[in-house]
Amino acid sequence: MPRAALILASASPRRARLLTEAGLAFAVEPSDVQEDVESSWLVQEAAEALAERKARAVAQAHVDDHCLVLGADTIVVLGEGDDELLLGKPEGEEGAKRMLESLSGTRHRVVTGVSVVRTRDGVARTSHEQTWVTMRPISPAEVEAYVASGEWIGKAGGYAIQETADAFVESLEGGGFDNVVGLPVNLALGLLAALELPA
Repeated sequence: MPRAALILASASPRRARLLTEAGLAFAVEPSDVQEDVESSWLVQEAAEALAERKARAVAQAHVDDHCLVLGADTIVVLGEGDDELLLGKPEGEEGAKRMLESLSGTRHRVVTGVSVVRTRDGVARTSHEQTWVTMRPISPAEVEAYVASGEWIGKAGGYAIQETADAFVESLEGGGFDNVVGLPVNLALGLLAALELPA
């Protein structure tokens, strides 16, 4: 970021690693906002709204600075239409177990909203990426072992594709691996580039 400092409004080490691998220098300032969604929102709207909410919460502390704040939010979606179920981060082992059992043998969506806020004028650019994930059936023993490993902690849908849960995944369609990890890098870079231009 040659003309503006970048702040990642997330405590996720996975998102930080993806940005580092993309060659960006940045500070980390996790936002502390509620991740509740309106029942009337589509999943894409929910992911984008939460991402922008996170970015704006951090940007408020930097109104006198010339920097960009990047926020992201990932939601796993099981089913479609009236049967759609949005899965966030499980709150405990039982929640993680239920999520894995519900995702076993399914084709589900992972939607990540990304928002970049320019602090000096509050202008934001927000979008999302969607990936279809086909997961093979997971045996009860595998579910128990995965939950015991603790990998699910802080992960939308209760699994981390970048760690051992990749063994459960048969295919990805429509979006990238990095989107399932939690940050579609090319989308994020495009939003950042748009806000580096003069207002």
